[in-house]
Amino acid sequence: MAALRLFVALHPPAIVQTELAALASPHLSVRWTREENLHLTLRFIGETEPEKQEKFAEALARVQVEPFILPVAGVGVFPSRGPAKVLWAGVGHAHTRLFQLRKQVDEALLAVEGGLEVRNFHPHFTLGRLSDDFPPKMLEKFLTQHRAFEAPPFRVSEFHLMASES
Repeated sequence: MAALRLFVALHPPAIVQTELAALASPHLSVRWTREENLHLTLRFIGETEPEKQEKFAEALARVQVEPFILPVAGVGVFPSRGPAKVLWAGVGHAHTRLFQLRKQVDEALLAVEGGLEVRNFHPHFTLGRLSDDFPPKMLEKFLTQHRAFEAPPFRVSEFHLMASES
């Protein structure tokens, strides 16, 4: 069996996915994320052999989620300097439990694989990916038009270990 690209994610309810997907504009040459694939990545793990995947799943099963409400608000881009590559929707002033959950997930994963890279956590939903030649004026217009974006806040009570194709 081939290695899988693993990540840990929160899945918003369908109504939130629909509101996020509604930001997609057919007039912009952006590779928009499909509505059903919109999620918040808590932790990207990367290429993982199947036997390690089982160990990650076992470690993550021990992480307890104390339910909390997560707002969905704002839009932005990554990176913050240089040409934008990713267009995202944010989580406003996220509940502190989101960051506590991320810490618990990291600790569980690092107990299995100590060499995992630890990065800063900037919680977001990836709306789409921009081409290198995306016009800055169009991007600025989109960001200005949607700066007050809000979707319904949702209750977080679980997370998922996910796999994607390379």
